[in-house]
Amino acid sequence: MKIAVTAASGHLGANIVNALLAFTCKKNVIALARTPEKAAHLGVEVRSGDYENMAQLLQSLQGVDTLLLVSGMDEPSKRIGQHRNVINAAKQAGVKKIVYTSIQGAEEGNAFSPVVQSNRQTEKDIITSGLEWVIGRNGIYIEPDIEYIENYKEVGYVSNCADKGLCGYTTHQELAYAYARMLSEDKHHGKIYNLHGEPISQQKLTDYLNTTFDAQLTYQSMSVEEYRQSRCAQLGDFLGSIIAGIYQGIREGKINNPSHFLQASGREHQRWDEFFTHLKEKTVK
Repeated sequence: MKIAVTAASGHLGANIVNALLAFTCKKNVIALARTPEKAAHLGVEVRSGDYENMAQLLQSLQGVDTLLLVSGMDEPSKRIGQHRNVINAAKQAGVKKIVYTSIQGAEEGNAFSPVVQSNRQTEKDIITSGLEWVIGRNGIYIEPDIEYIENYKEVGYVSNCADKGLCGYTTHQELAYAYARMLSEDKHHGKIYNLHGEPISQQKLTDYLNTTFDAQLTYQSMSVEEYRQSRCAQLGDFLGSIIAGIYQGIREGKINNPSHFLQASGREHQRWDEFFTHLKEKTVK
């Protein structure tokens, strides 16, 4: 069975390619990337995969049985059409199954909602495509907070508008394992899975960061509008508003959902104390 992974040059796509190699031989895995040379290091066959180029996608999906569609990063209004290009090319090329990396979040009421809505539309497009399908709704990546640690240390605190809301965080590596199982096993057909670990608060996340990186950070809650203004000043109105919308969703409980990680992957999501203990060990080394 030939399995193709889109956006394979990105963090999630690359991790999924690597995870698949534990379930099948590398000749059965194909990496698709808009810039193929950026995925050459993965050690599998690489083909062109630009979501805007229908003819290219049709050619690149020849001989593929199962396709992992990684949600695009363009603005919401463009994503739906880009994803439809991939779905239609898959149908025409004879692909039998699509697995889609969707997201969790508020479907209305904040600046992140249009992104969630665009993902929901793609879910509908896949469900009605006539192909076998599986949908994962990813939790929030925890890696950006880890990568931002030096900035946190510089100011001495973690600050956002999530307040006491619990967030279903996850990691690229844990998601990759779940998607590898979803791609390679038939029992998941027709399922929608929330993929994340134990939901934690921003205070708990701050505590983990302090223990792992020998820091003395505090958590400071802001209002949604204060946080939106601070993010827009640093990142611009579009991205700043989206980031604020994500944390507003956490505040309002929209990313504190039942997790189906066990059903999707066959094992529990890695516990956060274990994750941060391993991270601390690597940091010390």
